Amino acid sequence: MDQSVAIQETLAEGEYCIIAVQGALCEGESRRSRLLGLVRYRPERGGEEHALFLYTHRRMAITGDDVSLDQIVPISRDFALEEVSLDGEVYFLGSDVTVQLDTAELSLVFQLPFGSQTRTFLQEVARACPGFDPPGLDPKFLWLSRYRRKEPEPESPTPRGWKSAAGTRPGRAIIGGGRYRSRKARRGLEREASGAGPVLFGGGAMEQTGLRLARVARGGGPLWGGTRGRGSGRHDEELEEAGREMSAAAGSRESESAGDSSFDESRPDGKGLLVDRSSRGQDKPENLLPRQNKSKSEITDMVRSSTVTVSDKAHILSMQKFGLRDTIVKSHLMQKEEDYTYIQNFRFFVGTYNVNGQSPKECLRPWLSHGIQAPDVYCVGFQELDLSKEAFFFHDTPKEEEWFKAVSEGLHPDAKYAKVKLIRLVGIMLLLYVKQEHAAYISEVEVETVGTGIMGRMGNKGGVAVRFQFHNTSICVVNSHLAAHTEEYERRNQDYKDICSRMQFRQVDPSLPPLTISKHDVILWLGDLNYRIEELDVEKVKKLIEEKAFQTLYANDQLRAQVAAKAVFEGFSEGELTFQPTYKYDTGSDDWDTSEKCRAPAWCDRVLWKGKNITQLSYQSHMALKTSDHKPVSSVFDIGVRVVNEELYRKTLEEIVRSLDKMENDNIPSVSLSKREFCFQNVKYMQLQVESFTIRNGQVLCQFEFINKPDEVSYCKQWLRANPSRGFLLPDSAVEIELELFVNKTTATKLNSGEDKIEDILVLHLDRGKDYFLSVSGNYLPSCFGSPIHTLCYMKEPILDLPLETVRELTLMQLQTEDDGSQLERPMDIPKELWMMVDYLYRNAIQQEDLFQQPGLRLEFEHIRDCLDSGMIDNLSASNHSVAEALLLFLESLPEPVICYSVYHNCLECSGNLTASKQVIATLPACHRNVFIYLMAFLQELLKNSAKNHLDGNILASIFGGLLLRNPAGHQKLEVAEKKKAQEFIHQFLCNSP
Repeated sequence: MDQSVAIQETLAEGEYCIIAVQGALCEGESRRSRLLGLVRYRPERGGEEHALFLYTHRRMAITGDDVSLDQIVPISRDFALEEVSLDGEVYFLGSDVTVQLDTAELSLVFQLPFGSQTRTFLQEVARACPGFDPPGLDPKFLWLSRYRRKEPEPESPTPRGWKSAAGTRPGRAIIGGGRYRSRKARRGLEREASGAGPVLFGGGAMEQTGLRLARVARGGGPLWGGTRGRGSGRHDEELEEAGREMSAAAGSRESESAGDSSFDESRPDGKGLLVDRSSRGQDKPENLLPRQNKSKSEITDMVRSSTVTVSDKAHILSMQKFGLRDTIVKSHLMQKEEDYTYIQNFRFFVGTYNVNGQSPKECLRPWLSHGIQAPDVYCVGFQELDLSKEAFFFHDTPKEEEWFKAVSEGLHPDAKYAKVKLIRLVGIMLLLYVKQEHAAYISEVEVETVGTGIMGRMGNKGGVAVRFQFHNTSICVVNSHLAAHTEEYERRNQDYKDICSRMQFRQVDPSLPPLTISKHDVILWLGDLNYRIEELDVEKVKKLIEEKAFQTLYANDQLRAQVAAKAVFEGFSEGELTFQPTYKYDTGSDDWDTSEKCRAPAWCDRVLWKGKNITQLSYQSHMALKTSDHKPVSSVFDIGVRVVNEELYRKTLEEIVRSLDKMENDNIPSVSLSKREFCFQNVKYMQLQVESFTIRNGQVLCQFEFINKPDEVSYCKQWLRANPSRGFLLPDSAVEIELELFVNKTTATKLNSGEDKIEDILVLHLDRGKDYFLSVSGNYLPSCFGSPIHTLCYMKEPILDLPLETVRELTLMQLQTEDDGSQLERPMDIPKELWMMVDYLYRNAIQQEDLFQQPGLRLEFEHIRDCLDSGMIDNLSASNHSVAEALLLFLESLPEPVICYSVYHNCLECSGNLTASKQVIATLPACHRNVFIYLMAFLQELLKNSAKNHLDGNILASIFGGLLLRNPAGHQKLEVAEKKKAQEFIHQFLCNSP
């Protein structure tokens, strides 16, 4: 869950919670749940100041009412946060991260959950630490004074309820905090008489309260401590409740960049202590072990001995600090999963709605909650959330908040839900909610997006996905919007395959191969898949609908045909279609489309699934909603989720550890490789080649990894990748390794010039064993893609007809601002390859609808590339969209963009001033200037036909602005303002003669 939202509600204006992470404050053997928020403030004098806000809570922190401020630790120059090991702590794969927070006056130890959220949190804290120079810019932290609560100074130098210890210094301000129900309530804090905890500053007058503060030595033991000012007799009760306070939500935090693993002593999955009675079946009495029967020492030991993450089957190895033994433990646990888990059904609601760019105008409960029992999990997807150009090009839309609010209000009224994640790509949005009581069992949340629009960038089509662990079952939910139009089923198939291949969820260890959609126990796929009903005219379709002859219609459904042909969704299931098609209606009614196009009805909106223990309970449309030209669809499932029996888990773990203890560790591992030399013949631009080999292990457990060669930053060159690049092998087992070679815009130019070759040596290293060397060789076929403009202008012949030495010399030739006469031959005005593509589009696509906005087919791009490189333009046979995309890819691949890097900032500065802009263009080298003028003339011709092709200057400026005018910083993400200036620069030429 995104608990930073709850923290943000407690903050004043100008204060911003960057990120939050759930953890536990370690006080000797006790663990107390804390929510840590990194808060930023920007003083008027400039710069930034940061502080860690520590909160207590009693349940999932969803709003500000759920948290109480306990401490504030300013991030000053003496602040330090480092990873440590507590005495007696045993590390397993997936165990929690222990960190020590130190200032001049304070030392605290926390355990944070293993996962990418913790990693991101620690990175953000590191960035927040102030530098050491110049000394005059010390943070003042005056903004924290609003949290200061004055109290009379006690007579005794030792405050009530505290015990002084050697080495503690009395000269610091300890200022009480409080529970903030709202900003208004918080502003009255100074008048309150009590608070929940101290606010800590590194210096100042002594102001004491009766609040407890733990000071922890580096070894983990307490130096001094005490009891609360009020309710001090509850100290033992609080220790007894330590497990319960360990965050019902630690494993389910939302992160914009990544998901997280869980830290929660109350989850019954082998990572903690307690059994949640409310989530167990009545037939499992052995799981209902009373918490109070365990001593404090037993509690600590159990926590430490049960920190193995067994939930992610795709992990091969995690962070480097976890060694081979831990990996083997995890592997054995995965293999024996059925020995310590049982299946429990949970109710999932899956819904999809193409809202046609509309704002919510009606209550969504008829779709989301009417006539069903309260689901445990909601997966709600939208398409065409916003059809405006601003959303398309800048990803900004107010519709996100509108529909999020509408969904939240439409959830089942008989349960309370927590939002796990919201992910959006332009108009494709996916929301994931769970019942609050299940939040503790959600972990490892990751999200990804894939745009399948033009050049694979534009997000008008594509997919978004969220993957997570629910108890011990991995689940991936995908929401997609595939290519439109009846005849474009092949493009829809390609969109599906692109989403499957490019939707990759990063793992904690970045060197590990990412998780793909297929690497999950349960996959739920929803969305506007856009498959139509074919071979029937509109009237016939409507007649069959009136007769409710849905099976006859379904026989002509494109998705059914493509699934049967195993072109898409292989292994997926779909329920019977017993409802009428959900597209296309007149907005605001149940009438079929009466527009000029008169679209035939179709089941565009679908829900499919893949996995075991899944039962579909319902699959229906919801005709009551009339906001869009689509009707929403829902499907309700009972999904069997693997839940851990902790006692059996512990026994299984102990058996594995005992068996490993008996193994000898001094044996040297040895493997055999099926192949050591790899030759990639005739490598082409953007055409993947794959060679594979097998590593077969001997009798000793071994860990393998491709390692860097001396003085190199990666184990292989940029155009090569080994998948997987590391892992481990059990005795007598084997793994297949794929070597993937792919040349793109980043690597093509040096291969053309001969500065790089298809040659590399890979070093396969065995832990405690020897190294194996693999030879990679091959030849690259030079291409106009990745070649400089001036190089192509000097190539009178197709690039594949020229000697390699000539190609290399021309590619390395320096760009001249003006022709100085040193060249033997006069170059062409523009590259012939560019002319071929533009001429083809001018002759065939001047009135093509959606030109430069709809992607082409990959096989057609390869055909176009071969025709350009060989000069066989007469053989060119491809769709207009494929040629248009090839043109954009050509411009993107130029090592020096059409508008040279050297004038990039000048162009932004004179954006909006046509005269000054023309002067900048006039300074370009002749070949670049000619290309720019030629392209602008072509785009102006397209605009003259806008009544047919529906293009306008804004669309073309947005598409071509980022290709013709590129930031010299390379792959740096541009600010929206910078992108708009680049587009404005191009737009003024589209409306005027260059």
